[in-house]
Amino acid sequence: MALLMGAIVVVAILIYVFEMLRRQKLREKYAVLWIIVGIGTLVLSAFPQLLSGASKLLGIQIPANLLFIMTLILLVGVCLHLSREQSTAEDEVRILAEELAILRAEFKAIQAKQTASVDPETPPDSQNN
Repeated sequence: MALLMGAIVVVAILIYVFEMLRRQKLREKYAVLWIIVGIGTLVLSAFPQLLSGASKLLGIQIPANLLFIMTLILLVGVCLHLSREQSTAEDEVRILAEELAILRAEFKAIQAKQTASVDPETPPDSQNN
């Protein structure tokens, strides 16, 4: 019964991942990770002896401990990857903000020159409201 419930939960999560991918709420590179995790979980729920064999091979007495270790390693990897992605995005946003500030300053300078050439008697400071 527990195997069936585990399989149902994994299939539901996979359907949700595919739906998010279809609606473009999740990028492909992240969807691949979750699909692989889901398929791996589905295989382990269908064949629990694989986990028992792997835990015996690695010298871990309780198969659930191996599952927890694998999950912990996966989550740490996902956190590190998302931290790297966020750092990259923050750098890109900072660069874009700096470029926008430069463009705004150049635009205001050009606009001030054009206004000054149209009405040379009015000082540039009184034209900018």
